[in-house]
Amino acid sequence: MKFTDRSKLTTEAANPRSRNIDTASTLEIIDTINAEDALVAPAVARERANIAAAVEQIVAVLRDGGRLFYVGAGTSGRLGVLDAAECPPTFGTRPSEVQGVVAGGRRALVRAVEGAEDDPAGGAAALRKRKLKSRDAVVGIAACGVTPFVGGALSYAKETGCATIFLTCAPEAAAAVKADVVINPVVGPEVITGSTRMKAGTATKLVLNTLTTAAMVRLGKVYGNLMVDLVATNEKLRERSERIIMDVLGLPRAEGRRLLDAAGGRVKAAILMHRAGLTLAEARAQLRTCGGSLKRALGKT
Repeated sequence: MKFTDRSKLTTEAANPRSRNIDTASTLEIIDTINAEDALVAPAVARERANIAAAVEQIVAVLRDGGRLFYVGAGTSGRLGVLDAAECPPTFGTRPSEVQGVVAGGRRALVRAVEGAEDDPAGGAAALRKRKLKSRDAVVGIAACGVTPFVGGALSYAKETGCATIFLTCAPEAAAAVKADVVINPVVGPEVITGSTRMKAGTATKLVLNTLTTAAMVRLGKVYGNLMVDLVATNEKLRERSERIIMDVLGLPRAEGRRLLDAAGGRVKAAILMHRAGLTLAEARAQLRTCGGSLKRALGKT
C-alpha cells in the first residue's frame, strides 16, 4: 500500500465545485454539501457486484464459525467499530463474531491518536492479539487507500489464509492492493479537500451497512424484513420484539408478551413455540437443525 505522492489520490484532490465555499452563504454551503452527498449512493451502487462477492465471503466465514474483523484508522476505523457494535443487538450475534479494530485502540474512538495509522506492524499486531484464524475474514477500510495500519493488517490476514476484503474510495490505490475482493466506490474529491469523513465516510457507512445486513439476511437472522434475532436489551427493543410476535402470529400484545417471556426473550423461539406447539427446548433444537432459519423451521411444522 506504498504511495509516495498522496496529492495524486482522488480523495486528496481539490473539488472545483466547492472552490469558493469560504465566501458562500450558509444556504449555499449547505446546497454544495448536499449536491456532493447526492453522488455517494450511485458510486456505491456501481460497486454492487464487488459488494455481493464480499457478502458471499462473509456468509461462508460466519456459517463456518469464523469471525469478521473490520480494520481501519480514524473515521474508517470508527465506522467499522460502529457497525460491529450494532450486530449483537440487531442480529443476536456473539460480541466476538463481528469485531471492529481501530488504530490507536479504544482511545481513538473519541480522540485522534496521532501516528497510530502509520504503523503497519500495529495492524498485524492487533489481529495477532485477537488470535486471527484462517477461517476468519478481514475487511480493511482505508478511504485514501494507503493507510499503513490497514495495509499491515491485510498483509497479515493474507499470510494467515483469511478471506480478505479491501474498501477504499481511491481508485489509484485500489489497483495496487492485494485482497480477494476490492470495493471501490469513487465519490470524487471532498467538499473540504482531503476531509474523507464526508463523502468517503458516507460511502463507507453505506457499504458496511450492506455487508453485515445482507450477510445476516443470508444467514437466516431476518424473517421477511423483521429482525427476529434481535436481543431485547432495552425497553424499545423489548417492545419491538413483542410487536414482531404480534405481527407474525396475529396475536394481541398481552399474548405476545407472554410468549416472549416463555421463550426467554427469544423472538424466533416464541413464534415457533406458538405455531408448532413446541416447548422452548424443542423450538431451539428445531431452529438449530434449520441453521437458525425461522422460515425453514416453520416449514417443518
